[in-house]
Amino acid sequence: MAFVMAPLTITPAYKIVHNGRTSQVTIPNAVRMPRNLPNTTYWRCSATATDTSLLYEVENRKHDLLRAVQETERGLKTTPEQRSSIEEALVTVEKYDAGEPIDLAKLDGTWRLQYTSAPDVVVLFEAASRLPIFQVGQIFQKFECRNESDGGVVRNIIKWGIQNLLEDNEGATLLVSAKFSVVSRRNIFLQFEEITLQDIVISEQLQAVIAPALLPRTFLSLQILQFIRSFKAQIPVTSTSPQRRSIGGLYYLSYMDNNMLVGRAVGGGGIFVFTRAQPFVC
Repeated sequence: MAFVMAPLTITPAYKIVHNGRTSQVTIPNAVRMPRNLPNTTYWRCSATATDTSLLYEVENRKHDLLRAVQETERGLKTTPEQRSSIEEALVTVEKYDAGEPIDLAKLDGTWRLQYTSAPDVVVLFEAASRLPIFQVGQIFQKFECRNESDGGVVRNIIKWGIQNLLEDNEGATLLVSAKFSVVSRRNIFLQFEEITLQDIVISEQLQAVIAPALLPRTFLSLQILQFIRSFKAQIPVTSTSPQRRSIGGLYYLSYMDNNMLVGRAVGGGGIFVFTRAQPFVC
């Protein structure tokens, strides 16, 4: 809640600073302010009701947005009416943060995807709906920029699984890492650098095939399990040719506070709605 300086109107408490010492008194309306104290300054501190009302209003509009995307399976299933409602709720939230510069310290951290209309993400949901053995778990964005002034690193984190082979929804982690730079008050440009496959967790069925529970685990079976757990594949996506620019993208961060992040992909289209998540260790 913000505190502001205000002129004297009614009779709340006042701070009196007298010869370097501070005390607080309540002065009735009928009593005049003393005029004979040397080096005395009077201040009145009051919490503005407007700030509290605005905070309550913003939280309600954010709740409306999350409620609008709740039944869409993160953007996989949306009707024209739902898309219209989502866009309306999104624009309403965006107006509260319009024009403010990006706060990198606030942006830093892990954000969980709640909704998107970006084709390159929705296609993953569509693949999972058509192929029951393929599962898409939680999707995150992790920004690392707390102590930076003009950019940092962002990692797109996708949890996924394969039925009977990998653990459901959490069987593997796909990381798409990029450097980003702030190019205007609200725009960031991403320069993708690397794709990483890691954190393989095989299903209990596959573990039973590799190392049956009723038989002693051999050195070879233990080595295989250890190799799978520690497996990590990294594929660079940066351009090695000076004439070619690496894959990248421009994003407009239209709203951000301590627990919600909203963005729009410039050019490719698509909106993103994230909420704050627990820190993710890559």
